[in-house]
Amino acid sequence: MAKVAFLGLGVMGYPMAGHLQAAGHDVTVYNRTTAKAEAWVAQHGGSMAATPREAAEGAAFVMACVGNDDDLRMVCNGPNGAFHGMSDGSIFVDHTTVSAKVTRELYEAGKAAGIAFVDAPISGGQAGAENGVLSIMCGADQAAYDAAEPVMQVYSKICRRIGESGAGQMTKMCNQIAIAGLVQGLSEALHFAEKAGLDGRSVVEVISQGAAGSWQMANRYETMLDDHFDHGFAVDWMRKDLGICLDTADETGASLPVTALVDQFYKDVQKLGGGRWDTSSLIKRLRALG
Repeated sequence: MAKVAFLGLGVMGYPMAGHLQAAGHDVTVYNRTTAKAEAWVAQHGGSMAATPREAAEGAAFVMACVGNDDDLRMVCNGPNGAFHGMSDGSIFVDHTTVSAKVTRELYEAGKAAGIAFVDAPISGGQAGAENGVLSIMCGADQAAYDAAEPVMQVYSKICRRIGESGAGQMTKMCNQIAIAGLVQGLSEALHFAEKAGLDGRSVVEVISQGAAGSWQMANRYETMLDDHFDHGFAVDWMRKDLGICLDTADETGASLPVTALVDQFYKDVQKLGGGRWDTSSLIKRLRALG
């Protein structure tokens, strides 16, 4: 068991930090909104700190799950960032979905300070975090990954090192690219079923057992049919992720025509007031079109 800091207690970080504490690790949490950290300590035990630097002091592992590139830079290397409190040989594990550029930047900054940096974005949604069955894709030096993997296994179903620094974030981009097309396809199928006068549940019961089946279909079709989207991974965050994918595609020369189109469809959902709706709300756009 280790002394661990966890930075960021959103819908993913809150339960992930809880799994670490329940497994016997000594967890100190930090959250920008203090009330969330207080609630976590009241529920799980452990302790809280006023800054990332204070949370990181004496920790062998510092885990983070924050919002975007700028948030990550701040909690790592800002005036009260974790890097300033971490000891030589300690390991920073970033579960945020960010650009590979900022990942490599912080990897180098950490290396200069004697700190290992593992980019470890996650997939599986809020339910995956709550149930401790996330998929974790990592980029890191082998030794750093080997040391951090047992800690990450506490809340993962699968955890793999894909390659060197940045490889985890690149793999998460593949994940989001695949999801974008899947959700749009599922939305169109359910919309078509509605327009054709078919019972959506009966349709999914049959097609989910064949080649059309997917995680999105199994976990989202009911709420999509019920027009319920107050849950899951927000459209605003998906657009942030797809923006990273499209920017990186420009840099690498990859062609992402479907991803670019679905990104614009999500922009339409935002205009409908759905920035905080689940990503499966793409079907709302189709319904709005008539």
